[in-house]
Amino acid sequence: MTAIDRPSVRMPELAITPAKVAPVAAGVEPEPDRARELVFEIRDLEVRYDGMAAVTDVSLDIAAAEITAIIGPSGCGKTTLLRCLNRMNDLVPSAVISGKVMFHGQDLYAPKVDPAEVRRRIGMVFQKPNPFPKTIFDNVAYGPKINRYRGDMGELVERALTRAALWDEVKHKLKKSALALSGGQQQRLCIARALAVEPDVVLMDEPCSALDPIATARIEDLMVELKRDYTIVIVTHNMQQAARVSDMTAFLTTDVSEDGRREGRLVEYDRTETIFTHPADPRTEGYITGRFG
Repeated sequence: MTAIDRPSVRMPELAITPAKVAPVAAGVEPEPDRARELVFEIRDLEVRYDGMAAVTDVSLDIAAAEITAIIGPSGCGKTTLLRCLNRMNDLVPSAVISGKVMFHGQDLYAPKVDPAEVRRRIGMVFQKPNPFPKTIFDNVAYGPKINRYRGDMGELVERALTRAALWDEVKHKLKKSALALSGGQQQRLCIARALAVEPDVVLMDEPCSALDPIATARIEDLMVELKRDYTIVIVTHNMQQAARVSDMTAFLTTDVSEDGRREGRLVEYDRTETIFTHPADPRTEGYITGRFG
């Protein structure tokens, strides 16, 4: 299998074709002091399960060092879209993906691209904290070990836990079970575990849905800090959360196809401030004001 090249933003020693710079949204010019380096270019994406479209006709660009939120009612394909970004849907036997998902100009679904390498480069944090039944140290070290990391593992674990704002809370109990941590600590541990393999992108599928407001605030603060070094894409049902933390927001909804089946479609994608104050589509306004969804 051929691994995809690492982009210059994370690995400057590699000669990579300069990243494309694009407007924030179709027809919208970027701010003069903020050229956006594209990480993902998604074109005409469609995902079918057992022949039925779960999400269709999705085209959008996701830029580096930003938080992109995906919002919409249940069943509109938010998580399906997110899982396309690191080929997690490959693990579903009935899933068929068409269209293009370009990552730094490279087709993630090209025949010679290694899905395992894609998932290392594009990490994922799930809805519920899912620490391994191992020590805190071994949870963070697990990924680097299976990737044959040859550096100082202790330093790597400390760095990942520090980035996840957890080091000061666990540095004296690294050999304790991760299952003894609180829910919010477990979720930050899972973020540290994702960061330990040095990804370029972190995907988060409703990472705060199982957490209390205090733990949620910690995770939101952490996301804002992490976007300095990582591109973050988050699925959330919490529109206030999307408004607080994201730079860009994509709104998906469900449409009824000609044969009567429901399928998710992208309605609008723009700067978060625009989506929440001056949405272009009445369906977006209806959803964010609570009139439907």
